Amino acid sequence: MNLRCTAYLRFTVFTVLLPLLCGCIREQANKHTSWSQYLGDNAVSHYSALHQIDTTNVRHLTMAWQYHTGDADSSGHSQMECNPIIVNGILYATSPKLKLIALDAASGKEKWVFDPYASADKASIQINASRGVTYWEEGRDKRIFFAAGSYVYAVNAQTGTLVTAFGDSGRIDLHDGLDRDVQDLYVVSTTPGIIYKNLLILGTRVSEGGDAAPGNIRAFDVRTGKRAWIFHTIPHPGEPGYDTWENKDAWKYTGGANCWSGMSLDEKRGIVYAPTGSATFDFYGGLRKGRNLFSNCILALDAGTGKLLWHFQTIHHDLWDRDLPAPPNLVTIMHKGKKTDALAQVTKTGFVFVLNRDDGTPLYPVHEVPVPDSSTLTGESPWPTQPVPELPRPFMPQTFDTSDINNLVPPSSQQAVRSALARLEYGHMLIPPSEKGSVVFPGFDGGAEWGGASYDPETGYLYINTNQVPWTLHMVKAGEDRPEPARTASEYGHRIYTDHCMACHGTNREGGGDYPSLLHIGQKYSEAEILRIINNGRRMMPAFKQIPDREKKYLIAYLLGIKGDTPLKKGSSGKNTGGLSKSPFVPYNMTGYNKLVTPEGYPANKPPWGTLTAINLNTGRQVWQIPLGSHPELEKNGMPATGTENYGGAAVTSGGLLFIAATSDGKIRAFNKATGKLLWEAGLPAPGYATPSTYAVNGKQYLVIACGGGKLNSPSGDVYMAFALP
Repeated sequence: MNLRCTAYLRFTVFTVLLPLLCGCIREQANKHTSWSQYLGDNAVSHYSALHQIDTTNVRHLTMAWQYHTGDADSSGHSQMECNPIIVNGILYATSPKLKLIALDAASGKEKWVFDPYASADKASIQINASRGVTYWEEGRDKRIFFAAGSYVYAVNAQTGTLVTAFGDSGRIDLHDGLDRDVQDLYVVSTTPGIIYKNLLILGTRVSEGGDAAPGNIRAFDVRTGKRAWIFHTIPHPGEPGYDTWENKDAWKYTGGANCWSGMSLDEKRGIVYAPTGSATFDFYGGLRKGRNLFSNCILALDAGTGKLLWHFQTIHHDLWDRDLPAPPNLVTIMHKGKKTDALAQVTKTGFVFVLNRDDGTPLYPVHEVPVPDSSTLTGESPWPTQPVPELPRPFMPQTFDTSDINNLVPPSSQQAVRSALARLEYGHMLIPPSEKGSVVFPGFDGGAEWGGASYDPETGYLYINTNQVPWTLHMVKAGEDRPEPARTASEYGHRIYTDHCMACHGTNREGGGDYPSLLHIGQKYSEAEILRIINNGRRMMPAFKQIPDREKKYLIAYLLGIKGDTPLKKGSSGKNTGGLSKSPFVPYNMTGYNKLVTPEGYPANKPPWGTLTAINLNTGRQVWQIPLGSHPELEKNGMPATGTENYGGAAVTSGGLLFIAATSDGKIRAFNKATGKLLWEAGLPAPGYATPSTYAVNGKQYLVIACGGGKLNSPSGDVYMAFALP
């Protein structure tokens, strides 16, 4: 080889190939050592290859910094469910009142704050849950996309100012481009979207009643905000799945089937995997008979076009609000002797479905199993079978009966639970809703919940934190089926409450589950403030702009306890119109999200009430399971750890650790990921109902958690707290 060729080869290696190689190495290194996306990465693995903090030194973790957002709302039970992202040493997150914040990730020092409501009229402020944000960059153009109310904003990641070239002066309205008129309906985004090339792919949260918007999935151009594609989750005529709805006009008025819990993305294949929820109304399907595709499905969509590649339905004709609660984990496991790209979808019912990533074929057999299929509700037709996987085995019990009654309480309390059960149907997790009432177990909040599962690529283990608490479901006839129409304004206000509010706040305004009592609401809010909440919603509560203004006045009068026999104004029938002339009348409603508890307020079943489980996906077998969380007052009396209800997921690391907060006892913990042994715990200023993030800045590894509280009657907080080794 002559000198000229040698010099040329050396030049090529050092100027072309070596930088490319280093770029690939950096990309692979950053893939699992940064936390630049919601839940860690496109595969939503919750995994980090960082190992500075490990099983030998985790006990030395101390607080590195804390940041107060300054906008907690204790009286309103504000929350922070955000899983922060960290990009180029900057942490991006949201506050209880939906401010977007940027912090120095090493010190917690504030860099900037963007308040979407800084100049907004109070009447237009819509506060909902926010579980994270999305980052995109191209050259010097670096953007954060996040949602507040019905809007998605594009914010300059370096300055905290709006990118005015996006949408309408920096934002897009999620009501627009749904292929149906939904301007007066509730449409927000609580979980961040996912980026594929130049597309921001988004799902939405909508109402769960008969007045819900459709849950169509959309992609938007990251630069302009223009809609690039849409997938109709309730198929239109001529589209795949349309024939699974007996009522061929269902697409015109049925809502839901929405992807509210986030998505995962196989960028190499160009496939986005979107889990969907139930079609509405959640608990009565007489107006949507059939299998109801594409509700309760894992959807594999071409990320560039939105074209359906395959689907897998986990519940047919859902009558129990069994939404898929979290995006599927993208995993690579050993199956029949070879590495196989798959996904693992956790469910509220306690199942894990493991499917081939290319075509949706189950890697472990799934059987259609007969379930109770007779209903006492007029017009209802439950589906006769439901899919059940052979493996993995359910990660929690799926039935509750008298043998499962809480044995930590006195015999008199156990008898009270036994008496309550005698008035209900129980013994199967898919008993059709009825006016008699039934036990829902796993409860409405899972099983698995929105925190989702964590996946460790080193071992093939899937980690799931669960709720194990029974709830009850009672149905009642609604509106027009009542024998007597309302005759006075106060009676009509009660009717409106029953048809729109009772499902969450109970038959007598007493509240239930995570929904607050509305008794004595006048001591907390003025009439104007109540009207604002009705119009805009708040956190878990959807907006009710579709209710006519006159009816809102009657409703507020009822909520404030204003009595009297004022006759209805002319034209008011007292029937359940709800201002929804486009939607058919739903003949049943449910009386509230109510947990089945002992007189002391503890879950009616034996503990554990919250668990943490490790499953080896290579074999489908459970590796270990432990209670997650504690009730200190019970432990003081010598009782074993019971676990608590929990919200938010875990982070798993190459250092052999599983980090999780989530519990109502206000602690964050580290477990040995191989054994489940507790290695470290620390108290938080408010419970961390969120998923932690772990990242490194200047060679130092940090762990950060949002301490927002607010759920399960816990105090609200406004702190992001970071931990590191001394």
